[in-house]
Amino acid sequence: MRMTGTEVAPRRFPTNRGGLCQKGWTAGSLLTSPARLTVPLIRMDGQLRPATWDAALDLVASTIIRLQADHGRDAVAVFGGGGLTNEKAYLLGKFARVALRTSQIDYNGRFCMSSAAAAGIRAFGVDRGLPFPVTDLAGADAVLLVGANPAETMPPFVQHLDRARSSGGLIVVDPRRTPTAEQATLHMQPAPGTDLALALGILHAVVADGHLRKDYIAERTGGFDEAWRIAAAWWPERVERVTGVAATDQRKAAELLAGAEHAYVLTARGTEQHASGVATVGAWINLALALGLPGVPGSGYGCLTGQGNGQGGREHGQKADQLPGYRRIDDPAARAHVARVWGVEPESLPGPGRSAYELLDALGTATGPRGLLVFGSNVVVSAPNAAGIAGRLSDVDFLMVADVVLSETAAKADVVLPVTQWAEEDGTLTNLEGRILLRRKAVEPPEEVRTDLEVLRGLAVRLGEPAERFPADPELVFDELRRASAGGPADYSGVSYARLRDGAALHWPVPAADHPGTPRMFLDRFAHSDGRARFVAVDHSGPAEPPDREFPLQATTGRVLQHYQSGAQTRLIGELADTVPEAFVEVHPDTAERAGLADGDAAVVTSRRGAVRARVRCVASIRPDLVFLPFHFPDAQRANLITIPALDPTSRMPEFKVCAVRIAPAEVGS
Repeated sequence: MRMTGTEVAPRRFPTNRGGLCQKGWTAGSLLTSPARLTVPLIRMDGQLRPATWDAALDLVASTIIRLQADHGRDAVAVFGGGGLTNEKAYLLGKFARVALRTSQIDYNGRFCMSSAAAAGIRAFGVDRGLPFPVTDLAGADAVLLVGANPAETMPPFVQHLDRARSSGGLIVVDPRRTPTAEQATLHMQPAPGTDLALALGILHAVVADGHLRKDYIAERTGGFDEAWRIAAAWWPERVERVTGVAATDQRKAAELLAGAEHAYVLTARGTEQHASGVATVGAWINLALALGLPGVPGSGYGCLTGQGNGQGGREHGQKADQLPGYRRIDDPAARAHVARVWGVEPESLPGPGRSAYELLDALGTATGPRGLLVFGSNVVVSAPNAAGIAGRLSDVDFLMVADVVLSETAAKADVVLPVTQWAEEDGTLTNLEGRILLRRKAVEPPEEVRTDLEVLRGLAVRLGEPAERFPADPELVFDELRRASAGGPADYSGVSYARLRDGAALHWPVPAADHPGTPRMFLDRFAHSDGRARFVAVDHSGPAEPPDREFPLQATTGRVLQHYQSGAQTRLIGELADTVPEAFVEVHPDTAERAGLADGDAAVVTSRRGAVRARVRCVASIRPDLVFLPFHFPDAQRANLITIPALDPTSRMPEFKVCAVRIAPAEVGS
């Protein structure tokens, strides 16, 4: 997109084809919002008060030194965000491991794409959300969307589904009748937490009805027999009893996908944000492999990313177990390579740390971090079991937040640092198809606002690091990122600002300066050493917290068109906040009536962890055993007050998408 003043207009680009959603065309208004942070703040006498940059950075650095001297290196933790540029995510990971020498770093992307990433690595040997350009979807005859509602979350994307929709091949799996599901030829509404069983049922139908691509499986995959031993027990009629999805619809989905010349299976948060998320995504990948889709031109499997830099943010070191280039931090060769680039000894680099929720839940405990530095995340609203995490933040000895607005997390901080917004700085992002994009500075920031890179350099120097080790120029940081990523799974070594300025469309891996990039992965081989994709044997286990007599309903959470993530920014934009000013709960009319509720009433949705207040919206198309809450709102309207922190054993993804609840009228005045 391009800017004139603070007006935002679309430009022609392959992924959006000149389209913007409401959040996009209103984004410029936050640049001059009176609500944005413009000076550092330090808490004094219980109140956040304006301060100089030197005073704020000196306080942060001296507190870090004191906490680490008293309690060890891991006494200070870092929490990043999937909206940070590649340069920021890279330098943040370097800052944690070199300047702080702490293992305690993770980011909010753990709450978004981590299960799909882990499943992709298991199956294909590497994780790139879409291993093909978004524009390839325009040629699809059939697309299976699982747990995705792009009509609200990324509207320009939907135009790429036009052919599948007009061909009668758009299939949507979602327990709600979303605007995306309204466009589908086939909408399957499984009970929350049963997606894996549904995937097994469709796979069973593929095999039983003669659609299995035996030649592809023999030539390009391994592990099918083990996966089939489990799926063989999940015939569609059995799956219908578990999921509520008719056996005929399961067979129809198999037929539509198998009969298409070009077909895709796409997953998103709805099927991933579960305590069994990696296994569930693995089941959908198994289905795609059985149909012979991945690595075939015009077909494939992909994951739709959920944040502004959801792909790049998970590649370059702000994850607890990761080094730049999508390297593992426990790999000796990776440690040696990155240490050489950083000019340190491999032995000085810490090992893997706690995952996002586990890090937050350990704050202020006897064995947990005593200080936390947050960059671009609002965990008071976005973390599961939100009241418990807010309590942990209150227990911590020191909290610093760098953000553009005074989010609910920043409001609890000891030091708040004002940083630049998207239009006020250069930097790169990596979109959902693995293409590296150069975002250029369009306007000057307010005088007292600094970039995150400047913040990190200022702190690193105060902690004794040489200034040249932490450059604040984004192009210099990117040049170092290129060297650090060289030879890794996400190899950016052949990408440069010069090539991006010249308009090169570069999808990683780009291993050399004359390499054209890799828009389509896996055409010849997958990334495992033998070149084959892997079926993974997975079985249905159900939600961590099934409904019972005390909590007879299930709750799920998600986004609305007008808001984004925790809502810290979009709630400050009048056009968006006026349209959806408060939390609501979607309820089936019969369920509402049994609870003594009507459309527009104030309700309380309660789980074993807490209760959230929301306005009732009666929706006849929702399952009667389900309620839906958007997660963009603060205080008593936080949907994450009720969510359960059950974690996937591999990805450590919390189970945001299903928990047991009850609903009742809100008490007057409460």
